[in-house]
Amino acid sequence: MTDFSNFIGTREVSPAHAFDLARLESWLTENLPDFAGPLKVEMFKGGQSNPTYKLLTPRRAYVMRAKPGPVAKLLPSAHAIEREYRVQKALAGSAVPVAEMLALCEDESVIGRAFYVMEFLDGRVLWDQSLPNLSRDARAAIYDEMNRVIAALHSVEPDSVGLSDYGKPGNYFERQIARWSKQYQASITEPIEAMDRLIDWLPSHIPASARDDRLVRIVHGDYRLDNLMFERDQPVVRAVLDWELSTLGHPLADFSYHCMAWHIPVGAFRGIGGLDLESLGIPSEAEYIARYCERTGIANPKDLQADWNFYLAYNLFRIAAILQGIAKRVEAGTASSAQARASAAGARPMAELAWTFAQKA
Repeated sequence: MTDFSNFIGTREVSPAHAFDLARLESWLTENLPDFAGPLKVEMFKGGQSNPTYKLLTPRRAYVMRAKPGPVAKLLPSAHAIEREYRVQKALAGSAVPVAEMLALCEDESVIGRAFYVMEFLDGRVLWDQSLPNLSRDARAAIYDEMNRVIAALHSVEPDSVGLSDYGKPGNYFERQIARWSKQYQASITEPIEAMDRLIDWLPSHIPASARDDRLVRIVHGDYRLDNLMFERDQPVVRAVLDWELSTLGHPLADFSYHCMAWHIPVGAFRGIGGLDLESLGIPSEAEYIARYCERTGIANPKDLQADWNFYLAYNLFRIAAILQGIAKRVEAGTASSAQARASAAGARPMAELAWTFAQKA
């Protein structure tokens, strides 16, 4: 994980996410080689789903990811931190940069929820997709590195890293549309008409390019600039972060989700839509797609254009469902971030933008 202190900082552990510190220290002493207390725990301010903690000892720091506190009502299949641990451990040593996984605890009697511990990495997380403080050449290098890493992920054969059973067989898009429809419906705080329309429209408009079940890869599920940690002084990714939504699936679903930034207006949910990309040194979406296709060989850029509006509608729908889940946690008082309320407000505009792409398709 990253040194978030340079970006969003840490704070005291909130009551909703507190646990028995002595029990955790005892477990770490028994299960984590070279661990030595006393232990101090802080909580990162960022992140709206699985709370993330900084574990401090006299010798070194660690990062702990856990399910939300016991008071949180968890949606089915959500907050699967055991899967986060497994996929990152499996990818260690591959071309996909990940933090080192150190220990997993699935025994909820220890701190009241499952958790895992990983190495603490120093680096930079770039939150603004326009990269305002970098040079034109540096922006181009950052975007090319981001493209290289997602291409590397989608080039990994699941069998080769022991992840052949990491997802269910069958049509990925049908399963994902059904999953996010249920997640949205379980999280409604106020009705969103565009979401109801999309829930009806998406299953009956899945294109042939999205139905190729032979094309199965590890998908991150939330691949974007601020889920990457870069070297302090180089455009090199040290680790891909936040694997909560990872599974086996269609790589074009993952990649098109990543490309949402080009369509979301600047200032709204990390979008770069409307910016003069050429002057900034940021590639156009078409250039970015072409480079990905060149690196992976998964698709022809021209062939993708015919189905691209479906992919955009699907992914914006998915974002809206995720943001609606955050809205529900805000309502319940269990959201783990001060930014949660602002994110939750994005559900409706994301759904409405998704519906505009559906109509174009």
